Amino acid sequence: MREIVFDTETTGLESKMDRVIEIGGVELFNHFPTGRTFHVYINPADRAIHPDALAVHGITPEFLKDKPLFADIVEDLVAFFDGAKWVAHNATFDMGFINAELERLGRPPVGPEHVIDTLSLARRKHPMGPNTLDALCRRYGIDNSHRTKHGALLDSELLAEVYIEMLGGRQATFGLEQAGSDDRRSRSNDAEVVVEITARPRPLARRLSDDEQQRHAALVKRLGQKAIWAQYGQAEKADTAS
Repeated sequence: MREIVFDTETTGLESKMDRVIEIGGVELFNHFPTGRTFHVYINPADRAIHPDALAVHGITPEFLKDKPLFADIVEDLVAFFDGAKWVAHNATFDMGFINAELERLGRPPVGPEHVIDTLSLARRKHPMGPNTLDALCRRYGIDNSHRTKHGALLDSELLAEVYIEMLGGRQATFGLEQAGSDDRRSRSNDAEVVVEITARPRPLARRLSDDEQQRHAALVKRLGQKAIWAQYGQAEKADTAS
């Protein structure tokens, strides 16, 4: 299964009015990073950056002046995400902006069936929280000390690690390593191993006392001949006789 863990930075909080100014994405295949990433800064045209948003991501209007418009990068974006699940933390926010940008260009929106929200996943897994990206990094021992400002690609990389851990990534990796080493051992040994299972030369001694056996027999008799214990007892007698 192919997934893109992604994040956006925007000019503000209103998807119908504000614009996307940065998109970062990390490709996963079967919950493992492939090394492929997507990253682009976007000129918001005439939309100003809200001071509160600027304080979060630090992306200035001057920096974005020579960057492409969303219309210029949409083909690359759609091609990179094509056929993959969209994975984001608080995905409602990010998808609201992505779909608003697509709508402005007359393109169809990305449906909720293609989206995975890691915040919802984290809330189910850790109902007592907190479940911010920074808190989840601390919970799973992921180094985020270099995250002084929000950045779409950096946050996507951190979120990809968190997402893999929430799915049990380390255990899965360990299992694959174990399987891989077993396969290598099998391939390196050309001898065929045959295991033969034989009957015990003498049956094991009963662990029930005579009194316990008698009480069990009385119970089975009360249950009737159709009881499974009665059938088991008959089969056992037949095996002993043979």
